[in-house]
Amino acid sequence: MAIDLKPDAPSRYKPNPSVMTALRTPRILIREILAGLVVALALIPEAIAFSIIAGVDPRVGLFSTFVMAVVISFIGGRPAMITGATAAVALVVAPVAREYGLDYLIATVILGGIFQLILAAVGVAKLMRFIPRSVMVGFVNALAILIFTAQLPQLLGVPFMVYPLVAVGIAIMVVMPRFTKAVPAPLVAIIVLTAVTVLVAINVPTIGDQGDLPESLPQLFFPDVPWNLETLAIIAPYALGVAVVGILESLMAAKLVDEITDTHSRKTQETFGQGVANVLSGFFGGMGGCALIGQTMINVKASGARTRISTFLSGAFLLVLVLGVGDLLAVVPMAALVAVMIIVSVLTFDWHSIRWSTLKRMPKSETTVMVATVIAIVATHNLAIGVGVGVLIAMVAFARRVAHLVTVERTLPEDQAVPTAVYTVDGALFFASSHDLTTQFAYTEDPDRVIIDMAGSHVWDASTVAALDAITNKYKHLGKRVIIEGMNEASTDMHTRLAGNLGGGH
Repeated sequence: MAIDLKPDAPSRYKPNPSVMTALRTPRILIREILAGLVVALALIPEAIAFSIIAGVDPRVGLFSTFVMAVVISFIGGRPAMITGATAAVALVVAPVAREYGLDYLIATVILGGIFQLILAAVGVAKLMRFIPRSVMVGFVNALAILIFTAQLPQLLGVPFMVYPLVAVGIAIMVVMPRFTKAVPAPLVAIIVLTAVTVLVAINVPTIGDQGDLPESLPQLFFPDVPWNLETLAIIAPYALGVAVVGILESLMAAKLVDEITDTHSRKTQETFGQGVANVLSGFFGGMGGCALIGQTMINVKASGARTRISTFLSGAFLLVLVLGVGDLLAVVPMAALVAVMIIVSVLTFDWHSIRWSTLKRMPKSETTVMVATVIAIVATHNLAIGVGVGVLIAMVAFARRVAHLVTVERTLPEDQAVPTAVYTVDGALFFASSHDLTTQFAYTEDPDRVIIDMAGSHVWDASTVAALDAITNKYKHLGKRVIIEGMNEASTDMHTRLAGNLGGGH
């Protein structure tokens, strides 16, 4: 399958505004530049924290975020989405770093990127259409909760002055957009709180307290591991985890940004871009990653960015800040970034979904799926597991609903030449709905000729064919003849291929 990376896409995929429009429009360009700066500031402590989770040096997470943000800004499928080192991927690769060392971790990341390229080629992104809205709402709400709870370590057991600083930061971001949106409110909050803490000499935790910042540019890194099947057996399961978790989290983030911006993204291209970004991240000594949904919300929702410029600059600014003004960056109070993330969590949460009026109108199964998704994600801190649980419950709920839509009606028409029982079957027949199909027939009471009219139904799987086999066999044992008629072409083809060949029809 060819991966379309050409710009001549259908109009619904054209970014609005485009990069060229942004470059020619000072107002938009300034917004993109400032958004990139805000995101870069928010990326640094997170990248350091994720490095600690993975059990590696902070520069590994920072370099990974820089490389991935820059790469994805050129070849990603979702403009304005931020990519870098993430907790989800860090959790997957942590055992590799702990048990085998950094070189094996890097090899795992590179292989994970290769797996993503393969999955992009086979069109795995198209599976996103099977994620229902209730799972998406649960995903968003759980994400908001995780973003908020991730700030708690910076709010517990800290100097008292952290709390008024956070309150002031939140107030700035709530009030300022009512007067002007020319400058992103999060950037103003960060600058103001930094100035206050420095000028008044307030002793509170800062970015510099989170870990040492690198002092040199990232360099090419080739993992020193034996290139044999034994190494492959060690890293392949973790690499597949990196690929699947990264793709799922990135595509969910892309879908969320699609809804916020009312634009469309290229999911297959995004999958391809994530693969390339992970491969290059590994070769520059990075720990890999995927879409950063919290930072993406800062970029898109809090700062109003819409183009690839902000994504590129988030990575570029990160490197410039870390290498060029590391000493200045180190004094930025964590309270400022906590305030930004709290606002992001509030903006991310779908408050409409938990209103009593909404819950009363929503089917119970939809609410159950949403709540289950939230619980699974918050409990495991793994977005991929939560989405999987939500989709599974949604599938079961859907199967149960559809199973009850199948009807079987028995008639004894008098216009037949010989006594005949006619059964009219309506609905979709699959493993759930066909389970009780055999109980809908009056075998002993029916005359010697039975017609099963399937014109209003569709045979979806072998379970239904097996049920029809069982029905015809029961009538056959009673010396009665069964005629199945009215099947559509697809149902006829499946029935012809499988009928009498499944066994267990007695």
